[in-house]
Amino acid sequence: MRYRKLDADGDYSFGSRQADFFRDSPDTVAQAVQTRLMLLRGEWFLDSTEGMPWQGEVLGKQPRASYDWAIRQRMLGTPGVTGISDYASRLDPQSRGLSVTATLTTLYGLAIVQAAL
Repeated sequence: MRYRKLDADGDYSFGSRQADFFRDSPDTVAQAVQTRLMLLRGEWFLDSTEGMPWQGEVLGKQPRASYDWAIRQRMLGTPGVTGISDYASRLDPQSRGLSVTATLTTLYGLAIVQAAL
């Protein structure tokens, strides 16, 4: 599995040739999970059904179990993920931000995902 690294601003890394990629490592899968969580449903022009259904189905007045289930399913659907060994989410009502931390079992070992959504 090969995945292009993201820079500090969340953009693809370029200019360092092969060093711009993760290969067959837990970091590869962790970044794939993170980018899949950040993709809004309908955002990708090639497949408008792909992405997280953040608007309406996940965030808003949905119960915690509902959005946790959707996030966990998205993680488990990522290539290379074989399971979730630890998961926690925190919704901050003041900033209206959701943060997720998960420890995933992958084909390459344990991966930690921390995402601010």
